[in-house]
Amino acid sequence: MKKIMKCLAALMLLFTTIVPFGTTAHAEEIVEINFMIPDWGAPSEELLKEFEEQSGIKVNVLPTAWDDIRDKLAIAAAGNTVAADVFEVDWSWVGEFVNAGWLAPIELEDADDFPALSQFAVDKTVYGVPYANDFRIGYYNKRMFNEGEVDEDVTSWDKVIETAKTLKEAGVVEYPVSIPIEAGENTTTTFLWLALSRNGVVFNEDGTLNAEAALDALTVYEELMTNELVDLGNVNSSGYDSFMPIVNGDAAFVVGPSGLLQMVEGEDSAVKGEIETALLPGKETTSPVTASFQEGVGISPNTEHPDAALEFVKWYTSPETQARLFDELGSLPTRISVLEKVVEEGKINIAGVMTELAGMIESPFPHGVPAYYTEMSAEIYNVINQLATGKLTAEEAAEQMVENVNKVVEANK
Repeated sequence: MKKIMKCLAALMLLFTTIVPFGTTAHAEEIVEINFMIPDWGAPSEELLKEFEEQSGIKVNVLPTAWDDIRDKLAIAAAGNTVAADVFEVDWSWVGEFVNAGWLAPIELEDADDFPALSQFAVDKTVYGVPYANDFRIGYYNKRMFNEGEVDEDVTSWDKVIETAKTLKEAGVVEYPVSIPIEAGENTTTTFLWLALSRNGVVFNEDGTLNAEAALDALTVYEELMTNELVDLGNVNSSGYDSFMPIVNGDAAFVVGPSGLLQMVEGEDSAVKGEIETALLPGKETTSPVTASFQEGVGISPNTEHPDAALEFVKWYTSPETQARLFDELGSLPTRISVLEKVVEEGKINIAGVMTELAGMIESPFPHGVPAYYTEMSAEIYNVINQLATGKLTAEEAAEQMVENVNKVVEANK
């Protein structure tokens, strides 16, 4: 018996010696994942090193142009490989990527802190987490309003158009309003927020385009164009071009991206100290909603390190990291708690209604962004481009848009 006890004691001593050593070796084992992201979303080496030290996960950043990400994912999928464990997911790609099987579901414990999370969900299942905020804000030039002796009232589109006519007639500014009308994505997103903010709906429950909302929004376009309140040159614009007149002092009113806030108060701004923010105009008074078009990150369903990928996504979109990314990259926080803190600390000049609007975000898509969004978007912006150039009336444009969009919806059922 004594021999047995001695043997057991020796074995216990051996295991107490071996187990801690094995645990330490495992803790020191580094897991590596790849993160494909445009330059504007890449964390600094310092941040990534901190994450590696905390988690034991090494993140290799693959800087990739936004336009190339979809192609790289498609090529990798065709070859049954993984382009990256975690990658950029634009809001407009969500339906397409889910349909293609390129995104894994993500569960978040604090989903309520992301007002626009529904844009990264399909039928209430979340597939991406937004990291860079972009929602629509009203901007007006108070100097121009004062010069034209008009009230600073942009609560409805009737008021905006009436004021714009006065400013134009008084010679304060030639084109008082700027709005995208090119055959491009900015024109589609403008239509989406305009229809949503005025009608509370863009698409019906079955995915078809709401005819009344479409006609209502297109009537605003028509009134702006026929009264020459918008520069027709915007048909040839791209990117931020149609929003820049408010920054350059060439427009009195714009509804544009939240990122313009930092531009109108920047060192090179021609209107520093002249711009105020406003809720979106509605039909009779201010709209109770706005729309967002955010950048997010998602996880490959074929990653060999799903737990590490999820841990990184949660860290990358955590309150602490979002605050650091704002300080280092100017990336506007998508968490309402972090955005409120940034505003409270005075880090954003003329924040005005920013936090109020951030809590008013709604999606125009009742079931999430559809897989056929890109095809549908082309139908929308091409019709608006024809309306802007006088080839279609608002009624003709609405009829054509509804017909074309609904054909796309039907073809993808």
